[in-house]
Amino acid sequence: MATISKSTLKFLKDIDKNNHKEWFENNKSRYESVYEEMYTFGEALQKELLKQDDLVELSRKKIIKRIYRDVRFSKDKTPYKNYIMGGFKRDTVWKRGGFAFRIMPGDSLVGCGFWSPEKDDLKLIRSHIAQDATPLRKILKSKKFKDNFGELTGDQLKKAPQGFDPDHKDIDLLRYKQFLASRSFTDAEVVDKGFLKEVAKTYKAIRPFFDYMSEILTHDLNGIPLYK
Repeated sequence: MATISKSTLKFLKDIDKNNHKEWFENNKSRYESVYEEMYTFGEALQKELLKQDDLVELSRKKIIKRIYRDVRFSKDKTPYKNYIMGGFKRDTVWKRGGFAFRIMPGDSLVGCGFWSPEKDDLKLIRSHIAQDATPLRKILKSKKFKDNFGELTGDQLKKAPQGFDPDHKDIDLLRYKQFLASRSFTDAEVVDKGFLKEVAKTYKAIRPFFDYMSEILTHDLNGIPLYK
C-alpha cells in the first residue's frame, strides 16, 4: 500500500522556512525522493478511485502538480509551494465533479466539488435548486456527508443572484457561487499506513453529491437530457 512518509512532511516544513533557489538546489535529492513518493501515492490512489467511478485517467506526473509556483501575477515571489497537490476529474459529460488532495504540514485536506462553474452551468444549478432543493438538502443533511465534510462551503453572493427571488425559501443555497466540500487530516493521519484507503473512502462519501450535481447539470428542468 502506497504511503506518505514523515520525511515528506519534513521536506515541506523545511522548504516553507527556506523558500529560495539556493536551498532548493542544495536539497534537490530530497525533492526528487519526495516527488517519487507522491507520484507513487497518486498512481495508487487513482487505481483505488477507478474501482468506484469513471475518472479521466492521468499519468503520474499529471496527477501530482508541480512544486514550482507561477509568480508572474503574484505579490508573493517565493518560487516554491510549501504543499503538494494532486487531483482528478470525473470522465464523460455525464459525470461531473473534481476531487483534489493537498499534503501540507498541519493543514492537509481533501477537497471536492465545483470550484468555478461556468456561467450557464451555475444558472442551471440554481434553477434546479430553486425548483426543488429537497434532494440536495437530503444529501447535505445525511450522516455520511456531515461526518466527512461537515457542511457545504464555497464563495457566496451577498445578495440574491440576478433573476432569483431574494425571499426564496432556499436563498441560502442559491447564493453559492461555488459548491465545495472538504475534509481535513492531521499529520499523524497523513503518515498512517491507512491514509490512502481513508482518502478513497472520502471519495466514496462525496459520490451522492457528485451524482446529484451531475444529474442536474445534464438535464433541463423537465428532466430532458441536454446531451445525446
